[in-house]
Amino acid sequence: MPLERIVATALRIVEEEGSDALSMRTLAQRLGSGTATLYRHFDNRAALVAHVVDRMFGIVELNGDELLTMGWERALRTVAHTMFGALARHSNAARLLVEQIPMGPNAMALRERCVAVLLDSGFPPRVAAYAYATLARYVLGFAVQVTGQGGAGRSDDAESAAVFQSVDPDLFPATVTVAGVMPVPIEDEFSFGLELLISGLARLRDEA
Repeated sequence: MPLERIVATALRIVEEEGSDALSMRTLAQRLGSGTATLYRHFDNRAALVAHVVDRMFGIVELNGDELLTMGWERALRTVAHTMFGALARHSNAARLLVEQIPMGPNAMALRERCVAVLLDSGFPPRVAAYAYATLARYVLGFAVQVTGQGGAGRSDDAESAAVFQSVDPDLFPATVTVAGVMPVPIEDEFSFGLELLISGLARLRDEA
């Protein structure tokens, strides 16, 4: 059985039923085969997950040469927003990234491009490595929140806004002051936090 078909089916299971639903037995049943067929390709579930995760990174389309020419700040914004968009569109599958550090060819290529941009821009190796790791975790953290809110949580946002605007001003005066902009849309929160992260990296580079 082609590896591509197996991985595509595994990803479909995760997207339809959640990451916990992915098992060798479930996958074999969906494929109409036995688990022995799968074990010819994967030693265990972790190996299967690694392939599914790398397929996710293959969805993130970024040109390394273009990133190098746009400056590190714009490059990181581009990488972060592109990754966020890809992971948010594939909701349940994003949670698989929590299980292991992505080491497949697509993930390695993306990491290589980003770290190369940072090194080329004068970041010390240690800071460049930490910067990419932090950026990747940051994107993942927001992506799984989007999935958990069922799109972007628009109905939940409306309910939360009503609660913020109805709190007792004597008990929560600060909350009342900012109630008109609460809750912050998750996309806006993502962009705001990303700018904080980039500003902090700029300071680290200047101090290096």
